[in-house]
Amino acid sequence: MDKNLDCKGLACPLPVVEAKKAMEEMQEGILTVLVDNETAVQNLQRLGQKFQYAVASQKLSEKEFEVRIEVKKQDGVSKEKEATCTVVFSSNKMGEGAEELGHTLIKSFVFALSNVDPLPTAMVFYNSGAYLTSEDSPVLSDLKTLEKAGVKIMTCGLCADYYKIKEKLAVGIISNMYEIVETEMQSDKIIKP
Repeated sequence: MDKNLDCKGLACPLPVVEAKKAMEEMQEGILTVLVDNETAVQNLQRLGQKFQYAVASQKLSEKEFEVRIEVKKQDGVSKEKEATCTVVFSSNKMGEGAEELGHTLIKSFVFALSNVDPLPTAMVFYNSGAYLTSEDSPVLSDLKTLEKAGVKIMTCGLCADYYKIKEKLAVGIISNMYEIVETEMQSDKIIKP
């Protein structure tokens, strides 16, 4: 059975939360979600893709977008992919103490991370850690190598807005707290440098 949601005006991550609830209630059908910004469109697209559902979107007007998710259950269970390891960066330096040393350590950590096997499944950047995914990041080259190798790199959208670096994002995606929490909850292991 098809379902429609009007999530215009809802703050991040509520459109994703509402869409996920609706998807869980549906056996099959098209979930159509109306939102008022492109970040919500991207977040909903990733939600659908995470479950390997077909997703389409279109801009209806300047402040209205439609996202259509084709929900299909297999044996009554969604086809969600399992995460194994998530690395969480809450700062643009590593540890407490001398700031210069902390910046050197984080560069060394990310470099080492780009050379281990197996690689992490996801990397999450929030608070001042969001600076590490911006265009003038000292670890940008290593992060791009990790992304190219299939590591999902997510930066908290609220943090990027707070630090006014959203337009400077140079690797990965702008994410939301719901997706970040969900990624961490599904991880077998969480590492925080």
